[in-house]
Amino acid sequence: MTRACLAIDFGTSNSAVALPRAGGGVERIRIEADADTLPTAVFFPPRSGAMRIGRAAGEALIAGEEGRYMRALKSVLGTPLLHETRLVGGKRQSIADIITAFLTELRARVTKAKGFCPDAVLSGRPVHFHSGFPERDAQAETDLRACYAAAGFTDISFMAEPEAAAWAAQSAPEDKTGLVIDIGGGTSDFSVFRAHEGQVTILASHGIRLGGTDFDHAISLTHSMPRLGQGGVLRREMGEGLLPVPNAIFSDLATWARIPFLYTPETIREIRSMLRVAVDAKRLSRLVTLLEEELGHELAFSVERGKIEANTGLAKCRIDMSFIEPGLSAPISYGSLDLALQNYRHALRAAISETLRLAGIAPGQIGTVVLVGGSSLMQLVSDLSTEMLPGAGLHRAEAFTAVADGLALAIAAQ
Repeated sequence: MTRACLAIDFGTSNSAVALPRAGGGVERIRIEADADTLPTAVFFPPRSGAMRIGRAAGEALIAGEEGRYMRALKSVLGTPLLHETRLVGGKRQSIADIITAFLTELRARVTKAKGFCPDAVLSGRPVHFHSGFPERDAQAETDLRACYAAAGFTDISFMAEPEAAAWAAQSAPEDKTGLVIDIGGGTSDFSVFRAHEGQVTILASHGIRLGGTDFDHAISLTHSMPRLGQGGVLRREMGEGLLPVPNAIFSDLATWARIPFLYTPETIREIRSMLRVAVDAKRLSRLVTLLEEELGHELAFSVERGKIEANTGLAKCRIDMSFIEPGLSAPISYGSLDLALQNYRHALRAAISETLRLAGIAPGQIGTVVLVGGSSLMQLVSDLSTEMLPGAGLHRAEAFTAVADGLALAIAAQ
């Protein structure tokens, strides 16, 4: 591309922006004061005031400021939830509006850092936003394109994220035939590539809708939600016998994108009505406290921290829940973490096998495995890579900037 073009990795958990350097290489744009990446998160004061994004959004939440925190916005692209309007920040707006505002702020920060912002953008996208649903997958890209256009970009193109990561990895001397494993916040993407003399050829790409937020969801359901009443039973108000506590609210509470929509009087009334007939009222009362005090994101962050600590193999890790009730916590270990994610290990194994099949490549022909994305730091990912591809070297790319770097390098090569 001879014209200026911006590379944006709009991620489920983190975002990064880069430009190709005129003399070669990549220039990452500092979209936080001292960082190349920022969390893909927003915070709205309750009635008025400027939207905060990135680290500032998380700081407002942690400080206990009144307002609405939202994360994992990308995960609802292609779904009806994207266009549902809710009262957020003193006005009715949809998640599509919020994604547009986030991208508009990215443009403003690029302009502030560089003095200009290109109207053209090459954006990363998962191989599949929604695996197994081609119409929904196509709709998700259409939705994201519309958000970019509403944010002021006039020339919008996309590249699969693992293909971009392959461009970022092609300078490594061993990267002749390799497999990119990109485990992001919402999707897992895979590409078999050949790199030679500064050029990258993609042999096959494959993706599934599985990522770090799914890991957090499973860990939350197996570790923290039972302490809030999940798995409990209710006495029938008429007749004999017991009924299970409905699981849907716990599943929503363990889902980043759905947490803000649980803080409604209707939901709290529903839980209070169950509380009256709960066999274990103490546990369910904690759920009432969490909803009334809007502590869902504090719990999600705590689960995420527990996951990271247990992944390192530290003994006696715990998920802190003391903000709900003094002294409350849930133990977590590498063993319990591995058990909670067992089904996902099988899904990742199947996806890697399918990518190799699509490329017509045997496992022994892969010389290097490139791990990309924050959730690729999970031990189960490197263990699975070593197990399935024992002859391949393991190369950890820049977990949070490899996609943006690769997009910029691909721009320069066109």
